[in-house]
Amino acid sequence: MMREMVQVERKSFQLGDIVQMKKQHPCGSNEMEIIRMGMDIRIKCVGCKHSVLIPRAKFEKNMKKVLRSVEEDEES
Repeated sequence: MMREMVQVERKSFQLGDIVQMKKQHPCGSNEMEIIRMGMDIRIKCVGCKHSVLIPRAKFEKNMKKVLRSVEEDEES
């Protein structure tokens, strides 16, 4: 019996991006800004400015999509 290797596509994000998470913040906003990256990622709520430090694996699992990218803002 042979198992197939499934390549999981890693989500691309960078410092300064505004991302949408699967669950919204208690203040009602679902937009978070990435303000620190490393083994842990610090995100700041765009609505109430509260920041949270979460492990990278948990962040990647709970991130839905990048709403506004720093690269897009620099180009325009």
